[in-house]
Amino acid sequence: MTVTLERVSGETIRPWVSEVARLRIQVFREWPYLYDGDMDYEQQYLETYIQSPRSVFVLARDGDRVVGAATGLPLEDEEDAFIQPFIDQGYNPSEIFYFGESVLLPEYRGQGIGVRFFGEREAHASELGGFRYCCFCAVERPADHPLRPADYQPLDDFWKKRGYEPVPELRTHYPWKDIDQAEETAKPMNFWMGELR
Repeated sequence: MTVTLERVSGETIRPWVSEVARLRIQVFREWPYLYDGDMDYEQQYLETYIQSPRSVFVLARDGDRVVGAATGLPLEDEEDAFIQPFIDQGYNPSEIFYFGESVLLPEYRGQGIGVRFFGEREAHASELGGFRYCCFCAVERPADHPLRPADYQPLDDFWKKRGYEPVPELRTHYPWKDIDQAEETAKPMNFWMGELR
């Protein structure tokens, strides 16, 4: 499998929204997100990236097929739920580039694409200039959650190897509908940060 990566930003993201939405719905059904997504919500969510001229989609393609994507944008272009925890802790949101998500089909994992996703987003933030940190958010699930797979391996070690650490005082809650729930519920999320090198 020869996978190529390509970056698109702002309005040039629009032609790729349906592909990335499809991937988000498929991949985020897995633990730990358990996301019961729909295309209408996805279109609205991803519009934030189109409206941000400094955003980025890193597309992973096998031929013409999009098999993965990673997203990012300046934190100050994100929703208040993601900005306010940083303001509360004395950070300047204009110095922070936020990584939205990395989604990759299972058969393409373990080939270094996740590492390249981080590198491409960090490179994009560096090229924009003015950013001191990069960050992302991870859902926290109870260890005894009934849908937790017995063989689940958290990504903490992978993230730490990329230079990111959890910041316990940076937390938020964000709602979505789980695959085993009738309605949306707010999930606790913890931020991880790294200095932009």
